[in-house]
Amino acid sequence: MDDIAGTERRAGGDGSMSAAELFDGLGLAYEEAFGRLPAQWEAVEWLAGRLPPGARVLDVGSGTGRPVAERLAAAGCAVTGIDVSPVMVALAREQVPAARFEQCDIREFAPEGGFEAVCAFFPLLMMTRAQATAALRRMAGWLAPGGYLVTATVPADVEGVHIEFMGRPVRVSSFAADDYLRILREECGLTVLHHAVSAFVPAGELAVPEEHLFCYARRPGTPETR
Repeated sequence: MDDIAGTERRAGGDGSMSAAELFDGLGLAYEEAFGRLPAQWEAVEWLAGRLPPGARVLDVGSGTGRPVAERLAAAGCAVTGIDVSPVMVALAREQVPAARFEQCDIREFAPEGGFEAVCAFFPLLMMTRAQATAALRRMAGWLAPGGYLVTATVPADVEGVHIEFMGRPVRVSSFAADDYLRILREECGLTVLHHAVSAFVPAGELAVPEEHLFCYARRPGTPETR
């Protein structure tokens, strides 16, 4: 999110929007700004190349369904997307009919069975650090043995900072890159296979350039044979 690591800007009173309010208001504008993110596409392609046909994949913060759910469904995966925004869920159902989408908060989601992979591209930034850490633990716990957790965040050592994101006031928290990797390894019990920081310039004028941390991690164990 723009300016997450920069100068804190206070919204009037508090004035910050919830994640559902933010993304209900943004709708397709978010896809237009962030839907062509090269590092995200590379991550999804990497994952698609390692999953067998029919693999169960969870896309946390699935947004409009593009590009993540769309690409993985096209690769033959059984994709479930969850998002707190009803507008985003409706858009995803329309744009990616080959996947299943639910309006749900990750903190309340209770899946049946495990997943061969979980994707989580930027869905934790509007949580507190404690909530984000707990969410990462939950996602790691949903992985089948040998399953993959592919995530991205904006690396920054901040907690409860008020910023503007695409012209809207929000409150965000995040972790420095080393702390995020430590959580994946030590608190989630995952093996980090790859991590990289990259810069991205969104399309349009609403969003500003930001730094992203992409991580590919794996739960130890041997996948069950099909």
